Amino acid sequence: MEFFRELPLSPGEERLQRDLTIATLSRWCTAIDAVLSASGEQGEIYCLWGGFEVHRECIRGGVRFTLPRCPNALAWTITCGDGATTLHCTINRRDHDPAFIDSIGEFLDAWIRGLACRYSTTDPLGPPCG
Repeated sequence: MEFFRELPLSPGEERLQRDLTIATLSRWCTAIDAVLSASGEQGEIYCLWGGFEVHRECIRGGVRFTLPRCPNALAWTITCGDGATTLHCTINRRDHDPAFIDSIGEFLDAWIRGLACRYSTTDPLGPPCG
């Protein structure tokens, strides 16, 4: 399944790649409660679905995060282009429990709120946005 959100602002590829690190994930998205560990492009987070290993990869236009041990192989990308930021999330299922699908929507909405809040301030890595 695929899910999308779009934000009508574009901080730029380099800025996304610089700012969106594993160590800072919980500052950007309130659905990520804590970063349990961060070492380069790998780490562990605790989010609305529990604890997961997370990987980060710089891609054209932004960044991709994956939860390689997630039973649904959840992955999300945050990219910029044409004056907007696109959030794209996938799972490895054609359909799923409606409550889980709703939780993915909550996750993406939390990301959009965080990106909008952080990129509307002069210090995107400051205290978390509520």
